[in-house]
Amino acid sequence: MRIVSWNIQWGRGADGRVDLARTVAAIHDIGDADVICLQEVAQNFPGLEGGNREDEVGILAAAFPGHEAIYGAGVDVPDGAGGRARFGNLMLSRLAVGPVFRHLLPCPADPEQPAIQRCCVEAVLQAPWGSVRVLTTHLEYYSARQRAAQVAMLRALQKEVAGHARDGPGGREASPAFAARRGPVTAVVCGDFNCEPGSGAYTLMSADIALHVPPWRDAWRVKHGSRVHDPTVGLHGAEWPGRAYCCDYAWVSDDLAARVAKVEVYTATPASDHQPLVLELND
Repeated sequence: MRIVSWNIQWGRGADGRVDLARTVAAIHDIGDADVICLQEVAQNFPGLEGGNREDEVGILAAAFPGHEAIYGAGVDVPDGAGGRARFGNLMLSRLAVGPVFRHLLPCPADPEQPAIQRCCVEAVLQAPWGSVRVLTTHLEYYSARQRAAQVAMLRALQKEVAGHARDGPGGREASPAFAARRGPVTAVVCGDFNCEPGSGAYTLMSADIALHVPPWRDAWRVKHGSRVHDPTVGLHGAEWPGRAYCCDYAWVSDDLAARVAKVEVYTATPASDHQPLVLELND
């Protein structure tokens, strides 16, 4: 099972030019992917630097016709011309898609910092070995308070799913809408976490959650041990950031760690201010 995760900056490359064809070509260059998780994907969003209100969900879905498209917008606002402008995360899956969940992440007030409403897209997918939850997200950049709250929610989601798996559905209800659908605790969460290894948010994400709840483990550390994570930003001369470091990750539930076969940063493309992250899991 091969997963590519990438903050595409609405298709805007290190040269400041928005070019979704270049984005698509870079994903193809990485190689065949079962699941493609993209952050900063816009629909009809005015004012994005270099953009022209592209329907990026439509463009990217059409570019990968063998994959099912699952979009979640953290930002969904009027476009000023009678339509809607959306900004969020897109998952493209070649694997069979079961239940889908779109989570708005917490955004506690932090008056000293600007903020974007963030979201997490979650889908239960059918991997070769069985069901697995795949989540893709993009955490707050400016506010450490909001970022910590968002990490806490990702941890809480794992605890909640473990509770459903342990206890099963409660009561009886004839409506099929009440059927148990939360899926397994076995999971991957990937995306732009806007924090560096060793930071407070990273340490919180790595911590044990609760008894009988598989914690999140950084797949890079599972595969590479103490080797410093290759940088995912700052490689191709974009105006941001001023140095190279890692802020994009793939986390796996502890019960999935033994399947981690490969974790690497694809450094060749300048098609965003971030680099794609590739995760491979053994069947």
